[in-house]
Amino acid sequence: MTDLPPKTRPRAVRADELGPPDAYKLVDHDPGPPSPTQVSISIRAAGISFVDVLTASGGYQVKPPVPFIPGSECAGIVAAIGAEVTGLSVGDKVVGSGWGGLFADVANLPARTVRKMPEALSFDEAAVFPVSYATAWHALVDRGQVKAGETLLVLGAGGATGYAAVQIGKHLGARVIGSASSESKRALATAGGADAVIDARGDDWRDQVKAANDGKAVDVVFDPVGGEATDPAFRSLAWNGRHLVIGFPGGIAALRTNLPLLKGASLIGVDVRQFGIFEPEKSEANRDTVFALAAEGKLRPAIARTYKLEEFRAAMEDAAAGKSAGRIVLSMG
Repeated sequence: MTDLPPKTRPRAVRADELGPPDAYKLVDHDPGPPSPTQVSISIRAAGISFVDVLTASGGYQVKPPVPFIPGSECAGIVAAIGAEVTGLSVGDKVVGSGWGGLFADVANLPARTVRKMPEALSFDEAAVFPVSYATAWHALVDRGQVKAGETLLVLGAGGATGYAAVQIGKHLGARVIGSASSESKRALATAGGADAVIDARGDDWRDQVKAANDGKAVDVVFDPVGGEATDPAFRSLAWNGRHLVIGFPGGIAALRTNLPLLKGASLIGVDVRQFGIFEPEKSEANRDTVFALAAEGKLRPAIARTYKLEEFRAAMEDAAAGKSAGRIVLSMG
């Protein structure tokens, strides 16, 4: 790849120090050939999440080494495979995930993090599928143990993991109430299958939750928001309820410890990255399941806006603002 003319040399978004989008530049980037256990992917699209931008800024709880190329999920075409890789061939359409390195034209990823792309999804859709849907499945099935007939309250229901949780909750047979901050996000949650939607900014929010569930408390809360949303959501739980902590872009909440006691309820952390480290076989089985459901057309992400790679700063700012209904995607063409 180093002998290609300048216009076709692979590029990447990179910074020597973690910081805001302005700290990053689009530079020539040749990752070289894959190692024996790697796959080289010609990236067609990369997803951008709030966490991607937070990590790039240095605000995430774990800081990556520098220089740093952001991006945790992508879709593209296999360009080369390492000598020890099986099950994949040059030309296969695939999705891949990693901790950084994917806001680029080309990336080398461990073969274990690469899967064939479900034919039902486009490159843009596939690029934002793996992390959100694996997270929501792990949260609802492994950690929350959601059962058919239970009520699931999804905060941030128009966001990345929230929208995935709406779809998976319906697949599991739950009654789903979506809470979102704008009309467009509530409309998206409804399109994803939510049985009812409520205004996340309403002064009567808890009353809205009760009304949406026929006056009853809810069984499970899916919380990728944090901040001021966490306390009233936990207070909305029924006996034996489960509050799933996915993230906290709204800030880290302080919860009074008498609440879990009085409700017999549980506050449960969800960290899909560490789940993959400590329980790799179960993590892979979960991904098998959600990919199979995507192939059947039962799970499908929503795309809000697509940017060219050259427009990465605007794309990162859009994802950080969290105002779009659906996912933000970088397109490499």
